Amino acid sequence: MNKMILTLSIVLSFLSFQNVAVAATSEVTWTDYESYRDILPGNGNKKAFRERTFKALEKHFTELASQLPGSQVLKIEVTDVDLAGDTHAGGINRYRIVKEIYFPRIKFSYQLLDKDGKELKTAEINLKDMNFMTGSQLKYRNDFLGYEKKMLDDWFTDAFKDEVLKTKQ
Repeated sequence: MNKMILTLSIVLSFLSFQNVAVAATSEVTWTDYESYRDILPGNGNKKAFRERTFKALEKHFTELASQLPGSQVLKIEVTDVDLAGDTHAGGINRYRIVKEIYFPRIKFSYQLLDKDGKELKTAEINLKDMNFMTGSQLKYRNDFLGYEKKMLDDWFTDAFKDEVLKTKQ
């Protein structure tokens, strides 16, 4: 009985992998991060906060790239980050205060490569969302870096609408 269940599980696993679409991948490089405008935590360890921030943004770039045709690679080189809000001292503590005047920004360049490494698209991007607090439909309302993720979503939708359409056909 156990052998039959194991065999059936293996066969079903194999069959399910045959229907999985291959998604594009992303590679993110953080250039000269010590000169970034603002990746400071309110309270807490600067290095741990920076690593958490980079990991969250890398994951988001990967999720966005997964919408592109399989075999493509989206290479991102980040040159500056300015998170929504600003850090201010309050006694011995520092707090991140989010107000309209402290809008998120990110500068990066990207390359979209095909499976052979041929460049399909490239650009230098200087994103900023000065209206980040006025949107009524914040998809990432309770997420870490929600404002930055929404800004990247908007950029990705505009920059890769043709490529994403190809994957849906």
